[in-house]
Amino acid sequence: MPRQPLDLAPFRGLRYVAPDVDRFIDGGFDLARLLAPPYDIPDAEEARELQRSDPHNAARVTLPFELSRQAPQGGDTASRRYRAAADLLRDWIDEGVLALDEAPALYVYEQTAADGRVQRGLVGALGLPEQGPEAGVPAVRPHEDVADPPVRDRFRLMEVARANLEPIFLVYRGAGGAASAATEATGSRDTPLVSARTRDGARHSLWAITDPELQREVSADLAARSALIADGHHRYAAYLRLRRENTDPGWSHGLALLVDSDTHPPRLGAIHRVLPGLDTDRALRAAREVAAVEPVPDADPAALAGADAPALLLVSAGGDAHLVSGFDEGALERAMPDRSPDWRHLATAALHEVLMPLWDYPEERVRMVHEDPAEAAAAARSEKGTAVIVPPLHVDQVYAVADRGELTPRKSTSFGPKPRTGLVMRTLR
Repeated sequence: MPRQPLDLAPFRGLRYVAPDVDRFIDGGFDLARLLAPPYDIPDAEEARELQRSDPHNAARVTLPFELSRQAPQGGDTASRRYRAAADLLRDWIDEGVLALDEAPALYVYEQTAADGRVQRGLVGALGLPEQGPEAGVPAVRPHEDVADPPVRDRFRLMEVARANLEPIFLVYRGAGGAASAATEATGSRDTPLVSARTRDGARHSLWAITDPELQREVSADLAARSALIADGHHRYAAYLRLRRENTDPGWSHGLALLVDSDTHPPRLGAIHRVLPGLDTDRALRAAREVAAVEPVPDADPAALAGADAPALLLVSAGGDAHLVSGFDEGALERAMPDRSPDWRHLATAALHEVLMPLWDYPEERVRMVHEDPAEAAAAARSEKGTAVIVPPLHVDQVYAVADRGELTPRKSTSFGPKPRTGLVMRTLR
């Protein structure tokens, strides 16, 4: 079956007014304090801190009132919350806090980390796949499964606001093609539209490609390629639902950042688990039925590097760490009979499909901790439970899983650096 083209179209970006306007922030324009991480990164306190940091911080529309995953999801309360975010966005536009760029553009977005590592990509309006048996294979592939509540949350917020408030993050094998070349040339040569350094030391810069001929060259190069969702599976699922359930042609596209992983290999971190209340000694006894268990000096993820996959570290509330590896192949196959061997050997698959059923531990109680094993261990201590430290995947592993049409277990990867919210938005107004 033929594959649909990868389509990243120019659009008129909705952005905070240029620094020389300087009419809505007392004491000068500071773009950095208006930006926010993706909606699902801050915890409740971090979300409130962002909202308090500036009356126009982007988190006030992406996380209205309270962090959306902690606010009530049903009835009038949720509806009022989405409507308030939409009203606030409209007020910012009417007051000149946000303004549309004059010409449709593809935006080059560069992130320079505090350690000097650079990632550049293109922000555009991502064409969503045609539906139906004759439409062909979609050019954008997920690698993780999704849960309905966050999809429904993002769907309702975007539908009421009539806007894509933050880009999803895609990677593709660009191999130095025209799209990648245009991205690199623009980011290396021209003066950015805006540039800001956030509190983590990273610098975020944005350029606009407005030349129609160059836009066509980029489009022609991308059409023959495919992309993988690195971050934003729930938002992408919300994009698809918006397209299905609305007649406005504006919903045929969604906002996306597209990064050539050949030129800028993404950083892949692990997402560790905390299982509040799980007795570690009991968990280790059960794990010995299906795997080898041995004590290690501390909760250092380096212990996972030389172990037979799948491998995990279990850390008790007291800080004792044990390596769980060398799983019985029969146990893996019985628990995951319809999965490929590579999928069965993912650490998160062994945890969720083999160990947690042994422990009779419910999925809904699991807490996720992005990339920081020390934070996971501290959370296990405070919650009198067990931390599970998992190894990060490599981008080639993720491509391989997606190429086979499989999905990794939820929250198996933490791609980075993630795009900041607020540099450029897309509105259907």
